Amino acid sequence: MRQTEIISLLPGEEYIRLDDAIKSAGFTETGGQAKVIIQAGKVLLNGEVCTMRGKKLRSGDRAEYEGSVLEVR
Repeated sequence: MRQTEIISLLPGEEYIRLDDAIKSAGFTETGGQAKVIIQAGKVLLNGEVCTMRGKKLRSGDRAEYEGSVLEVR
């Protein structure tokens, strides 16, 4: 089943870190789990593998993990 989660930036926020977004979207239960899947190369950011857990996601970015998608707005 494909899941899409929308992560909305708060007013004044320019970005959210990839590991925080993965956790916020509910793809993992903890930030530690998010770190592991990112560093293992299991997360696609805008269609490409991203292993940088601190990567800054900005409005319009899209991350995918095991068929689930998160979009930053």
